[in-house]
Amino acid sequence: MSPVLPAAESTPGPVPVAEPFTGAELARDLAAVRDWGAEYWRALASDDFFAPMAGGWSPADHVRHLVRSNRPVARALELPRLVLLARFGATWRDSRSYSALRATYREALDGGLQAGRFAPDPLPAARWNDAERLDTVERWSATLTRLAAAVRGWSERGLARLRLPHPGLGLLTVREMLLFTVYHNTHHVLGVARRRSGETSPFGVDPPAGRPQPAGR
Repeated sequence: MSPVLPAAESTPGPVPVAEPFTGAELARDLAAVRDWGAEYWRALASDDFFAPMAGGWSPADHVRHLVRSNRPVARALELPRLVLLARFGATWRDSRSYSALRATYREALDGGLQAGRFAPDPLPAARWNDAERLDTVERWSATLTRLAAAVRGWSERGLARLRLPHPGLGLLTVREMLLFTVYHNTHHVLGVARRRSGETSPFGVDPPAGRPQPAGR
């Protein structure tokens, strides 16, 4: 996936050049977000990684929030399909596209959606070190590896018909939950990059091919 990074905060947010939809595309893009996201997180010095930004979350807090958000999705995808059917039922409506789900999520954020129980716990300053930074990034990376592996075991029918609950968006198809997960991780990595030092891309003005690109204007 090559998400486009908007040039202004008022724009809708990062979108992929070719939007994912199938299971293979979702697995590919989860792995892609993991790879370029980990490259960005690991490049931060520990002082920068753990320092709060503008009185809000630190980059480390964003990563830890993503770990908390990704793990339940990975666990759900590893459950027997009949368990999910019994708990959350099935649907015959079509799954929304990546763009449509992104717009729904951003509307929820504008309406006051909060991280809630998925917010990171405070981390003592004594743990603000290189080992903790690398461990935090590794735990995040592992959740996306686990998700990419899990989705490869799903049929297109299962992705389309079975459902999972999202705390702010309600019941989503499994496909929609994975589309959300791709966007959610992209949103946080690129959001941190935007806030730090006025960066427009995690990889500068000339990122390698296949990495996030600044929107052309």
